[in-house]
Amino acid sequence: MFDKKITRRSFLTISGMAAASFALDWEKISAHAAKMGPKSDYPTVIIGAGLGGLCCGAYLAKQGIPVTVVEQHSIPGGYATSFDRAGGKFTFDVSLHGTSINNNASARILENLGVLEELELVELPEVYRMIAPGLDISVPQKDPDAYIRILANHFPAEKEGIRKFVYEMLGIAEEADKLHRKKGKFFKLIFPIQYRKMWNVRNKTLEELMSDYVRDPQLKDILGSLWSYYGLPPSKLSGFYYAVATGAYLRNGSYSIRDRSQNLSEALARVIENSGGDILYDTLAEKIRSEQGLVKGVTVSGGKFLPARAVMSNASGITTFREMLPREAVPPDYLKKLNTYRSSISTFIVWLGLNREIRGKIKGFGIHIASGNGSEADYLSCLRGEIDKNSFGVSIYDNIFKGYSAPGTSTVTVMCMAGYEPWQKFEADYHAGRKDAYNKKKAEWTEILIRRAEEKVIPGLSSMIEVKVSATPLTNWRFTRNTEGAIYGFEQSMENAFMNRIENRTPVKGLYLAGAWGNPGGGYSGVLRSGERTFQNMMEDWG
Repeated sequence: MFDKKITRRSFLTISGMAAASFALDWEKISAHAAKMGPKSDYPTVIIGAGLGGLCCGAYLAKQGIPVTVVEQHSIPGGYATSFDRAGGKFTFDVSLHGTSINNNASARILENLGVLEELELVELPEVYRMIAPGLDISVPQKDPDAYIRILANHFPAEKEGIRKFVYEMLGIAEEADKLHRKKGKFFKLIFPIQYRKMWNVRNKTLEELMSDYVRDPQLKDILGSLWSYYGLPPSKLSGFYYAVATGAYLRNGSYSIRDRSQNLSEALARVIENSGGDILYDTLAEKIRSEQGLVKGVTVSGGKFLPARAVMSNASGITTFREMLPREAVPPDYLKKLNTYRSSISTFIVWLGLNREIRGKIKGFGIHIASGNGSEADYLSCLRGEIDKNSFGVSIYDNIFKGYSAPGTSTVTVMCMAGYEPWQKFEADYHAGRKDAYNKKKAEWTEILIRRAEEKVIPGLSSMIEVKVSATPLTNWRFTRNTEGAIYGFEQSMENAFMNRIENRTPVKGLYLAGAWGNPGGGYSGVLRSGERTFQNMMEDWG
C-alpha cells in the first residue's frame, strides 16, 4: 500500500530519479537563452574530450556559446577511440563492445545534435553469448521472451521467477525512458504511483532485486552476468542502474558503430568545431583558477591561461577537486563526501590481429566466459589480479560485419576487469619511464589470457597471432588521466548511483561535471546523458 506521507528525503529521491531521466525541454532552453544577453559573455572551457564533454560542448556551441575543449590526447573520445597497428593493417576499438544507442534517450540526444544520421549502427549477432560450466547460451536480440525460454529450459523450477525478473527490468527501463520522453515532467506526490517500478527498486541492490524473484545461485550469476558492464558485483551494484541499462539491451538490442567508436567521437567534435568552438589537442589542463568561490578559467600545459565564465570537467572527479582546484575553493563537507566515493574498477585488455579469417567459424561476437566461482568471487579475483581464476570476455569483431578487418585477417580482443592494486606498485616507475618490471608483468597477464581464450573459445588462437597489444589500468590512466585507470568514473554503488548520484552542478560556482564521474555515470549512454544534463544545468543557471 502506498504511504501518502512523503518525507523530504523521499522528495529529494524523486527529484534525483527524475533528473537522471529527463530529456531537454527546448521551450525552456529557448527561454533561458533569450535572457542571457550576448553569448560572447559566456566563454566556457571543457576539460576532456570524452563523450560527456563532447556532447555538452556540442550543445553549447550550437547555442552560440564560445567553447574551448582541452584534451591531453591527440584525438577526441576518451575511451571511445580506436588505434592502428602494423601500418594500419589492423584498427582496434579501445572500448566498444556493444551499446544500446538505438530508439532511446541516447539516440534522441545524437539526433538533437545532428550526429545520429552520420552514424551507421550495426546490430550485433546477439546481446551476448555466455559460456559457463555446463552452459552455453546466446541472448537473442530484441526478444526478451526467447531469453526467458532459454533460461527456463535450464532452470525449469525457476521459470516463473525468471519471467517476472526479466519483465521487471524491462518495466523499469520503460518507465525511465517514459520519464525522459516526458522531459522530466511529473507530480512528486504521485510519482511512486506513476513510476511504481522505479520507486520500488530505488533502495535495492541487484542481489536484492534478483532475490525477489529467483533463488538458484547459478541462475543469479547468469541473470546478473552483465555486472562487469557496470563495474560492481550484484551485492554492491544498484539494482536500478542494472535494470535500466540491461532492460534497454534486452528491449532495444545491442549495437556497434561502423567502422569504429571513433566515428561517434569525431562526429561530435565536428559539431563543436563547425559551430565555432575550438578543441586543443595534446594540451593538458593543469589548474582551475577560482576567486571567491567562482571559477575564472583554466591553466593548461605551457602556462597558458584560458579565461572562462564556466568550466565543465569531463576529467576525473577526484583529480578535479583534489588537485586542480585550490583547496580553499572546495567546501570541506563536499570534500568529505567525495572521500566516501571510490573510483570504479579498471580493465586489462589484449588486442589481437590474426593472420587468418575466423568470421563465422566461432559463434557469437561478445562472449562471456564465467569461471564458475560466482559473480562475487569473480569480482574479488579481479581486484586481486587473479588473472588465471576470474571471468573474462572474448570479442570476435569480424562476426559483427563483413569487412571489419582486412582480407585474410581477423580482429579479436580478450579482456577482464582489473583492480588497480596489483599495478599500483609499478606506478612510480611507470610515470618515470622505467617499465621493465611492469612490462614483464603485463606480458605474463597477456599470455595467460590468450591461453585461456584458446582453451575456451578459439582453438589454435596462439598460432594465428600477427599483432599483439595489451593495456593495464596504468595504460588507461595514461590516455585518459582517470584516477586508478577507472573505466566507469565513480563506482555505481548504492550511495552514489542514479537517485543518489553526485550532481553535475558543483558547490564551486561556475564549475560543472559531466561524463562517467558525474550523473548518471559511465557507459556510452550514461555519459551522453550526462553531457546533455550538464548543458541544461548551465543554461538554467545562465538564464
